[in-house]
Amino acid sequence: MRAILDVIFLILNLYTWVIIASAIFSWLYAFNVINARNQFVAMIGQVLYNLTEPLLRPIRRVVPSMGGLDLSPIILLLGIFLLQRVLAYYVYPNVF
Repeated sequence: MRAILDVIFLILNLYTWVIIASAIFSWLYAFNVINARNQFVAMIGQVLYNLTEPLLRPIRRVVPSMGGLDLSPIILLLGIFLLQRVLAYYVYPNVF
């Protein structure tokens, strides 16, 4: 059972990095730092969008708009960190 929890921790850590990469990519795209017409760049953007949007969309519906600032990745990261702490403190020690 601990091996399953370790895999869950690994997936949550990887998804954290995907969210950070998606936020950085959106900034680079918004400020025209990267070439939006490049097929490879578009493919990376689409993959990041497809990985993060299913969890960010419900948060965006609830959180009010802050102008040009999107707080949904921060809220999702806080939720992931909370889930990791709950698993680490309450579930992991009780598994044999």
